[in-house]
Amino acid sequence: MNQHILNSIAQASKVIGKTWPLYTFVASNPLSGYENATFQEAAGLAQKHFNANAFPAAKRYREAWEKGSIDTNVLLALLKENGLSESPEHYLAHIELQQQWEVLNKNHVVDRIMAKWLSSFMDEGLAEWDMPYKTEGFYAAWRLLVIYDSEIGKTRLKDIPKTSALALELLLKDYSEADYLTIFTHHLAALPGWTGYINHRTESNSNWQEEYPISLMDYLAARLWTAQKLNSSILPEVHEETSDALTFKVQYILLKAWEESWQNQLVKTLEKESIATQTSNTTAAPEAQMVFCIDTRSELIRRHAEAAGNYETYGYAGFFGIAMDYKRFNDGITRKSCPPIVSSAYHVSEIAQENKDKSVRRHKRKTNQMKFGDYFFKRMKNMLPSAFGYVEGAGFFYGLSLIGRTLIPGLIYRKNQRKTSHVEAICQPDINKVKQEDVIPLGIPLAEKVSIVKSAFDLMGWKQFAPIVLFVGHGSHSANNPFSSSLDCGACAASHGRHNARMLAKLANLPDVRQALTEIHGVDIPEYTVFIGAEHSTTTDDILLFDSEVPEAHEQLIKNLKLNLLKAQQTATQDRLGVLNGSVSVAQQKASHWGETRPEWGLAKNAGFIVGPRDLTKNKNLDSRCFLHSYEWELDTTGKALEGIMQGPMVVTQWINNHYYFSTVDNDTFGGGTKITHNITGKFGVVQGNGGDLKMGLPLQSVFASDDTMYHQPLRLSVLIQAPINRVSEILLKNSNLKTLLDNEWIYLMVMDPEQKNEVFRYKKALQWVLISKKDKRAAVQKSKKKELVRTELAL
Repeated sequence: MNQHILNSIAQASKVIGKTWPLYTFVASNPLSGYENATFQEAAGLAQKHFNANAFPAAKRYREAWEKGSIDTNVLLALLKENGLSESPEHYLAHIELQQQWEVLNKNHVVDRIMAKWLSSFMDEGLAEWDMPYKTEGFYAAWRLLVIYDSEIGKTRLKDIPKTSALALELLLKDYSEADYLTIFTHHLAALPGWTGYINHRTESNSNWQEEYPISLMDYLAARLWTAQKLNSSILPEVHEETSDALTFKVQYILLKAWEESWQNQLVKTLEKESIATQTSNTTAAPEAQMVFCIDTRSELIRRHAEAAGNYETYGYAGFFGIAMDYKRFNDGITRKSCPPIVSSAYHVSEIAQENKDKSVRRHKRKTNQMKFGDYFFKRMKNMLPSAFGYVEGAGFFYGLSLIGRTLIPGLIYRKNQRKTSHVEAICQPDINKVKQEDVIPLGIPLAEKVSIVKSAFDLMGWKQFAPIVLFVGHGSHSANNPFSSSLDCGACAASHGRHNARMLAKLANLPDVRQALTEIHGVDIPEYTVFIGAEHSTTTDDILLFDSEVPEAHEQLIKNLKLNLLKAQQTATQDRLGVLNGSVSVAQQKASHWGETRPEWGLAKNAGFIVGPRDLTKNKNLDSRCFLHSYEWELDTTGKALEGIMQGPMVVTQWINNHYYFSTVDNDTFGGGTKITHNITGKFGVVQGNGGDLKMGLPLQSVFASDDTMYHQPLRLSVLIQAPINRVSEILLKNSNLKTLLDNEWIYLMVMDPEQKNEVFRYKKALQWVLISKKDKRAAVQKSKKKELVRTELAL
């Protein structure tokens, strides 16, 4: 194989990201391959390769400007800094006048044909009839079948090279090696959703990939052969730029002004809070503590839970530090339940609780009967001989179901919820090493159990223990929603977080783990403290406790806690949905109504990530716009906890932020398009209408309040950490990947330095910082002097 071809394919593949399947729809940056370039450069390349917008539309800037979301002084300063002397109104008008020219896709027929072949080959069980020869791999199967494709025209099998490598060498023989990268980049970018899914399949090494292999080389060989057969271009034509340099520059300045305006408001809010809480830290010991995911939706429920009683809340990544796969009890399917960037070390399944063996066996029998019924009815519905009779006979019953889901969705939701916690009432989680053959309850070494629990306490900066400690995972609930997993816990690979929460609680309750924590690490957990797994429904604001194994001595405490959490649910729902619609019953209806396009908003409006103690944000309404990770800088003497937060959660939140950003600025290319015309393909993705590219991002309804009314504000992530600035700089020096993200402006970083009176500094390139704090009224000369760029001693 020509090595230059292999190298060019590898380099061209960086143009596309990963398209995640619907059942684990993880947020990701569609331009992740460009992170070594600046955001501004990546925006230009996105326009070139995808004919896509990477900046908000002109009318979005106009909306932000007129609403005051873009501060006039900030915008004027940035315009001046970039040598632009006209008024903001002048530049807004300029970009509004620019016409967006649509580049004609001359390879449309090739795109449509390749989408057809990919959907057939990559099907994961939706189709009743499998594409023949799939086990031979994509190129081999395509080669044997394409001779029957009437859209291609007549061809002979012997005229098609036997391997993808031979095909590419033949197809490229008339092109120079300098053209290879251009050719591959163009053809991979033509269908970024499909090629992104090939990327996902090859890198995740799933069972589907092992059984039915496909590679980018196979795809390119089939595509270029098809293009040549149809007399379509292989080497793309060079197009003129669709926007002038000034427009591009102004778009970027307006974005920065919008982001900096939001940052200034956030800093102002947090500075007020930090001053207010310095003199009010004498509250009584909490009756319960709750650890929520850092998810932006947790910010709402944490405020209301704290207001409902003497409770303390923490923020921690929702997989609770357990890198695990989880085997579902009802169907036996194993799915990843930790961040995609983390390799799973453990396998968690369900075993019977003490004296619950009979209940487990009874549940299994009932589940097997239901599975057979589902299989039988699916076969009846899909098989040609029985399909028409089945539709006629079952129409009445489906009609009753449809009426029920339309008229009484709330009642159906409550009924289904009672079923969902049955497994947790009779089972307990069992942890083992990945691929361990002998299943032993909690079959991992004591040292590893202790390490999992200790790491959680270290990262959060735990100081004391209440009688009840809840580890609260989260999940969403919706009906008729292909993108439902995008609303679940991203830290758990788009699964519910209840399994990780229950597993950590189980480990923390083990007597030998507690003893080791005390004797080895000096972490003394009181005997009366009980850890409980729980789940927060982000659609209904309900918190469900999995407390079937809690000692009787805690019965009254649990009862009081549940009553207060019901109050928190009611007030949180009213806060989230508004006074008119803010009832729990309305939220339950939205969770179960088959026609609901927006069961909830997910992480829309996310803009910030705050790393610090709860005192920094408590009693402040951050409007569910910030990820909140607990951190106590004084307890983290080595800086390892902060480094872990920056390397893990900070990177993941940047993915989430960019997922929402790009789905908003160009929903057709980077998003999911409208739900109205979605069609599910292969069980793993959706296409718009009857074909075309696989949608890689969020639907229009997830980021827009209407077809033309923006809900999510497309701002890059702004991170604020309360820690000594030298400590943060040291971490950046050690981790070049983090420094690259910052230098290339994929993410903003601010530090509130407790060793410098909590003054706030914003990161600049090359480990430089600028003071932006305004809480002290300094003399004009002094303030001007302090706003000069400063380097930390460490950086020097």
